[in-house]
Amino acid sequence: MKGTHLGEFEELVLLVVGILNGNAYGITVMDEIKQHTGRKVSISTIHSTLARLEKKGFIESHVGGASPTRGGRSKRIYKINAEGQQALEKAKIQREKLWNLLPKNLFSHG
Repeated sequence: MKGTHLGEFEELVLLVVGILNGNAYGITVMDEIKQHTGRKVSISTIHSTLARLEKKGFIESHVGGASPTRGGRSKRIYKINAEGQQALEKAKIQREKLWNLLPKNLFSHG
């Protein structure tokens, strides 16, 4: 397994997989990211990030049933697992610590 460090985009995708709570697949992840962040990301970028997160052990997937709307093709559905939840919590705590270390007047203008 690759390292357990989360890159910024991996963290974003992992958060969205958690938000979708068992209903995450490539298109829904892509749509949620665009809706909530305004970022337009290609489906291939989403798929490679999901594969990387699964390889790191942060998400699990299964193949859903085929549907006529998808031309009879099935889709891979992703769900965050305990390791993924821990990785998100660790990233959140780490970011909060750094934010709290910023000088209070750093963003003041004048």
